[in-house]
Amino acid sequence: MPVAITPGYRYCHKLNHRLSASISALSTAKKPMVTTASSSGTTSNAGAFTTIKETVTFEKEIKKSKFIAIAGPISNEQSAHSFLNQVKDPRATHNCWAYKVGDQYRSNDDGEPSGTAGKPIHSAIVSSGFDRIMVVVIRYFGGIKLGTGGLVRAYGGVASECLRNAPTCLVKSKVPMGVEVPFDLLGVLYHQLQSFEAEDIKQDYDTGKDGTTMVSFKVEFNRAEKLEEAIKANCSRELEFYKH
Repeated sequence: MPVAITPGYRYCHKLNHRLSASISALSTAKKPMVTTASSSGTTSNAGAFTTIKETVTFEKEIKKSKFIAIAGPISNEQSAHSFLNQVKDPRATHNCWAYKVGDQYRSNDDGEPSGTAGKPIHSAIVSSGFDRIMVVVIRYFGGIKLGTGGLVRAYGGVASECLRNAPTCLVKSKVPMGVEVPFDLLGVLYHQLQSFEAEDIKQDYDTGKDGTTMVSFKVEFNRAEKLEEAIKANCSRELEFYKH
């Protein structure tokens, strides 16, 4: 049976949001959702990314229409749906939005002319350099039409202003690794794991080899290669590493 060892090391910033696990379905949109994703259909989790720490808002009146931008951190599509359901106002004229998670993003004009709301909100997210965030812009129509260009500037502008002064944090992704080592090298191995602040360390003695154990762990993406080199150098033996 694997033996879990949890070092008491502080890792990357702990985001101060935990969206509800109970996710209700999206309300029926007034316009079709616009979706663009990476060609592989998967989201890249390698390296580090910058996101916002908490939900932030920005409000502006433009030609008697009130625009309220609300931005928050998300982790995936489900948490984006949950965030939207939490902040949208059914009484508003429009609840337009966009989000970005790695290489995947979605946006919605919610009844505004195509490309005048969701797309400029997404452009504001891209320009900010943030990842894993969603911005919802709520509009209460004031009676004066803004025109296509005016809508693009309004939605993109309030989204940009909302993100401009948002508190941020750098999140470093961790990669799972494993290595088979003989018992006599466990002390050397654990010393290196401690030095590189590895976490979720586990041992599995069921390797089918006498005197050998499999040690699995997670380490920050940008430190994985150096950790592997340090382990090899200090163990002075050929070791086989497994990366997921």
